[in-house]
Amino acid sequence: MKTHKDLDVWKKSVDFVTDVYQITNTFPNHELYGIVNQIRRAAVSIPSNIAEGAARKHKKEFVHYLHVALGSMAELETQLIISQKLNYLDEKKFTELNGKLNLIRRELIGLIKYLTK
Repeated sequence: MKTHKDLDVWKKSVDFVTDVYQITNTFPNHELYGIVNQIRRAAVSIPSNIAEGAARKHKKEFVHYLHVALGSMAELETQLIISQKLNYLDEKKFTELNGKLNLIRRELIGLIKYLTK
C-alpha cells in the first residue's frame, strides 16, 4: 500500500459520503443543523479516519484509527435508523444505505484483522 487512496475500503467510504450528501439533501430544511449535520459529519469521519490512520508511522496507530472509523459507522447507522423512524428516509433508501455501510464495515474489519496478524 502506497497511500490510503490505494485502499478499496477508503474508496468505497468516499463514494458512500457522496450518497449520504445526496440523500440528506432531501431531508427537511429545519434538520440542516440537526440530524443532517450529524449524519454528514459521521459519514465524512469514516474515510477521514482511514486516511489519517494510514498516514501514521506504526501499524498499531493505523488500527486505532480504523477502530475510530468503526465507531463513526455505528454512530451513522444509529442516525440512519432515527431518520427512518422520523420518515426522512424511506425503507428502500434506508436498506440501500445500510447495505453499503455493512459492506464497508466488513472490509474495514477485514483490514483490521489483516493488520493485527
